[in-house]
Order: sequence, then C-alpha cells, then structure tokens
Amino acid sequence: MKILIDTDILYDLFFDKVPYSENTAKILSLCEQKIITGCITGLSINNLYILLTQNAKQDKVIEKLSLLVSILEIITIDQNAILAALKYPFNDFEAAIQNYAAKENEQINIVITQNTKKYKQSDLTIMNPKDFLKFFNSISKKKN
Repeated sequence: MKILIDTDILYDLFFDKVPYSENTAKILSLCEQKIITGCITGLSINNLYILLTQNAKQDKVIEKLSLLVSILEIITIDQNAILAALKYPFNDFEAAIQNYAAKENEQINIVITQNTKKYKQSDLTIMNPKDFLKFFNSISKKKN
C-alpha cells in the first residue's frame, strides 16, 4: 500500500499536537517498518523546513527532516502536476499540487491529511490519520 502523507499531519507530529501526533507517529512507524510506503513531496519538506526553523536551530531541523526522508519516499512534482493544479484548482493550492503529484504516481491512491475538506475535489481516497489506521487495521485483520 502506497499513501501520500500531507504536510499538515507532519506539522502535528513535529509540534506534538495531541491526539493527532499519536496517529501520525503510528503511520510513520508502519512506513519505517516497510509495512506501507509513505510518500511526501519536496514541497512538504520545503514547507516543514521553513516552519520548523522559525522555532528551532537549523541543525536540529535538518536532523529531523533527514530522518523523515529516510523513512518516506519523495515523489516528484512535475510540470503536468503543476499544470493540472493551475487548470483544476482546489481551494488550497498546495493540496492541488500534492493531489496531482500523487495522481502522476499511479500507485498512490490514498492521501492522509488532517483537513480532508481541502481535498474535496480529489478523486483519490482522502482520509484523516485516525480513519486510515482503522481502515488499515481492518484490512490487516482480513489478511490474517
């Protein structure tokens, strides 16, 4: 299973927004164990870097982001994704870019985000972390 992890749930993790950070940590643990493949875009790394360096030293931010990148796969935002985001805009432009980057990567069919409303125009499956974990646990039980 391959999922796109939206930037907002990573914010929740880095700023320890309980209870949201707990579910994000569980999802990243599944990624780290290679049970699922978690993906992010370079845009997410850029946005996290900017936000985190406002509150922490650069070397600590680089350390945390390097760890994140070692766990997750970075997918490309290409010209087609940008053009689609411009042509079929969402209310949230970053969400549009990430949505079309995920669609370009045909193996991704689920986006995990805290704010599912910003992806309402998407034809991908959109879930918050809590619902994704319930879904994942239910299909894992069926396999066993």
